[in-house]
Formats: sequence, structure tokens, C-alpha cells
Amino acid sequence: MSKVLVTGASGFIGMHLCESLLMDGFQVSGIDNLNNYYDVKLKSDRLKRLKNYPDFSFFKTDLTDKSALDSVFKQIKPEKVINLGAQAGVSYSLINPNAYIESNILGFTNILESCKYYNVKGLIYASSSSVYGGNKKLPFSENDLVDKPISIYAVSKVANELMAHSYNYLFGLRTTGLRFFTVYGPWGRPDMALYIFSNKICSGEPIDVFNEGEMYRDFTYVGDIVKGIKLALNKNYKYEIFNLAYGKSENIMDMIRILENKLGMSAKIKYKKMRAGDIKSTHADISHSKKLLGYNPNTNITQGISKFVDWYKLYCLS
Repeated sequence: MSKVLVTGASGFIGMHLCESLLMDGFQVSGIDNLNNYYDVKLKSDRLKRLKNYPDFSFFKTDLTDKSALDSVFKQIKPEKVINLGAQAGVSYSLINPNAYIESNILGFTNILESCKYYNVKGLIYASSSSVYGGNKKLPFSENDLVDKPISIYAVSKVANELMAHSYNYLFGLRTTGLRFFTVYGPWGRPDMALYIFSNKICSGEPIDVFNEGEMYRDFTYVGDIVKGIKLALNKNYKYEIFNLAYGKSENIMDMIRILENKLGMSAKIKYKKMRAGDIKSTHADISHSKKLLGYNPNTNITQGISKFVDWYKLYCLS
């Protein structure tokens, strides 16, 4: 039975990934600091699901606490590590940049050091579509330059990719970076647009739509992201970076119309100017991921939003 350590285990993607690995017969250890960036109850409820599996163990640990992290590695001796633990959110990085330096850079350094010291066979880590910054060429390709990030969140993710490259070069640590594109689905984060819009539509409040509605995102269903992570875990390349997305850019207004239809309610729209640090359009070229990983996303935005709304009604409205 393979031992896998997942950081950010009580997070949105983390919970889905851990559950899928456990169902596949892996022995999974999860790390999370359960911070209050968003509702801790949601994180705790995700964690309750995972604790139903006998092959899951949990450690409430902060990645910035090197001695505590080393203690976890020493105890469980993971064969591979999937690092999803990070301070998320572009907007929050404008308010509290230090949180991103501490969690995403210092915390990631500690992960790299522990992986090196305990001879981990492979590290899979979360990067982000935000690294593409002000790039105008679409779709975004892994070959594009990422030297112009426009938020501290994006800076921290570019730094992760460079750090992973250096540890692969210097110490032979196998590292695979995964650039996630607008992940959504059941158990999603309350700071993401789909969750925010659902709350406001159901309560009759207006929703803020930025750049006068001219916003486009490559929405990726969480189940497809989990499949991509597991493929990367299995392939365990020496050093690679992959886009994980659906591969199609959707207008934010189309997403709202689908959501209205699934909720059976109309949205009140308040149009606003573009936010600082935001990107007008994201669209991933996933040919590299298809070729080397065998990645094949198959949940379109209508199907994915339907699954989200089913969960939202059950968890938030019942």
C-alpha cells in the first residue's frame, strides 16, 4: 500500500483528492493548519468525511513550522507528497501579502527540505493559472514566459516553480507543478465566484461582475483536476509543469445564466470596473497535459455547475 502525504487536506481540492486516493487503496496522511481564511466549519466538515476512512490519518500542522513538519515526515515516511497547502486567493494578496510569503514560499521551502531529507520519491505541487499574469497570447501554454506576474499570489506560485526546479537540479527531487485553472465544484471555497454568486442570488442581493461583464475563465471541474493530479502522481516525471483546465474559455455572464437556471432564480447584476491584480481572460492549452499525462477532462460547465448546485442546496440551504 503506497503512502501519500497531502497538504491542504481539508481544503476544497485536497478533500476530493484524499477521498479519491483512499478509494483507490492508498494510505493517505493529511496536513492542514485549519486557518480561518474562510469558514473553518466547512473545512471541518470536509475533514469529517475523510476521517471515515481507516487508512486516513490527519495532522493539524502549519507548513511554516519546520520542526512540526519534520516530525510528520519522520512518523509517516511518505513515498510521495502532494502539496496543495497554500494561502489562496488573488484579492486577499492585495490586503495581506505577508500571508503569501509565509505560507506559499516559506512553507513550500520547508516541504522541499523535508522531501529532500526523507528521500521522497516525488513531489506534486499546486501552481496556478495566475502565473501567466499580463500575458496577452491565448491560450496559455506551459512554454509561455511567466516573468510578469501581477499579484503577490502569482509571484508566490512562480517562485514555487523556480524553487522546485532548483531542488530537482541540485538534489534530484522529482517535481511536477500543476497550474490549476478556476477550479469549481461541490465543497468549493466560499471566496470563489460560483459560491459567492449562489449565496447572493439566493438571498436576493446584487452580485458584483467586474470589467462590465467582459471576463472569461477556463472553468475546471474539481473531478477533472483530481484525475490530473493522480495521473501526475503515477507518471512522476523528473521535472514537469502542466496546465490542468477544461481547455475552453467561458464568459462570466454565461456562467451566471447557467447558475440562474440551475438555482431557478434570477441574479441582480452590479457591473464594476476591473479589480487590481485580476486577469481579463484565462484559457489553457492542455495539449502538453494530454500528451504526457493522458489528461482528458470530460465535465463541461453546465454539468459541473449542476453538480455544484445540488451540493449547495443540500449543504447551505437545507
